[in-house]
Parts: sequence; structure tokens; C-alpha cells
Amino acid sequence: MERKEFENYMQEYADRIEEIRLSAHSLHQSVNQTYGNDLPYGYHLDMVVNGIRDFGHLVCVAKDDVLPLFFGGYYHDSIEDARLTYNDVLKTARGFMTEEQALMATEIVYALTNDKGRTRAERAGERYYKGIRETPYAPFVKLCDRLANITFSCSVVNEDSMRMKSVYKDEMPHFLSCINPRRTDDDRFLVPQETVLRLAECLIDDMEREEKNGKVWWHEY
Repeated sequence: MERKEFENYMQEYADRIEEIRLSAHSLHQSVNQTYGNDLPYGYHLDMVVNGIRDFGHLVCVAKDDVLPLFFGGYYHDSIEDARLTYNDVLKTARGFMTEEQALMATEIVYALTNDKGRTRAERAGERYYKGIRETPYAPFVKLCDRLANITFSCSVVNEDSMRMKSVYKDEMPHFLSCINPRRTDDDRFLVPQETVLRLAECLIDDMEREEKNGKVWWHEY
């Protein structure tokens, strides 16, 4: 989809997107979830959707997919962190869009919900990534989620953010490989190179060192 067309759809649906935004913010506030040290969790949700606003035209194939894409961004943690069930999310989505759109939106949220596990690796194992790769728009929304987290980790200087920046950097080749279906003609499953490069900008110092060593994961997607 052309950027201008996507922007026109965002403008057309601006009121509905804002309703979804406020609903998601209220949900996470209701369970007292925060981001970083003391930010409301809506701060993270808005950052994820900023990625959708900037790059959504690269994956969105139809006007009817715009609202599901934004809903997926705002509600991507609602099952994992805000105690909703799949049916709760579907019911909420139905309040903003048609049945077909609501199902697409809910499938994005479900795909991005971590599995049960004791460790980070167990919670995001092969079954989890397989679900992402097989769900329209889930690879892109997951990429926007990672972009938001890395952007935040690179902008805040404290022990936890530095630790997570290192974790994200080390995970990056594996992460990109896991969410990328590779051989597909369906733009809804794309991991856009432009988004990957934006993500890599946050790790520029590490990128330069790795490039000297022949590691160029940010050029592969």
C-alpha cells in the first residue's frame, strides 16, 4: 500500500483508533501495570503503535485491515499482562469493527501472547514464534513491539535499561529469523527492512563493531 493511502485511512479512522487507544490504556491501568520504573503502560503501547504509523503501509494490503492492525498494536499484551482471555479480546474488538476484522485483530493479539514458561527462552520458544509467523500482521506488530522496547532501552540510562539493551542485541539475529516467514508473497507477513534498520539505529555503536567483524544481521531482512 502507498504511504499516502495508508495515511488517508489513518485519518479516516482517527476517532476509532483513538477509542481503541483509550480503551487499551484504561485496561492496563486497571491492573496497575507500569513500564520502566514508573511510566503508565500506555506509554509503551503508544510507542508500539508509533511503529505501525511509520511503517504500516509496508505491510497493510487493504483498508479493512487498518483497524485490526492498530487494535493488535494497542492490545498485544492484553492477554499476557492484563488478564483477558481470547474471548474477552474478541468481544472487545467487536465493539470497534466488523466480525471479520475483530477475528483478525484477536488472532494478532493471541499470536503475540507468550507461552507459559519459567524463563524468557521458554516463554518465547518455537511454538510461540511459529504462531507469529503463521498469523497475518503478527510478525510486523511483534517487530514494532521490539522496536519500542529497544528504543526505550537506548533512551534511558540505568542498570536495567543497559541490561535489556544487551539482551535485545544478543537476541536480534535469532529474533528476526524466528519472526520472518521468508518465502512469502503475502505482504501481511512481511518483516520490513526499513523497520529493521530503524531498530538497528538504536544499536549503532554495536552495529559498527559487528560490521567490522563481518556480522551484518540488519542487512538480511
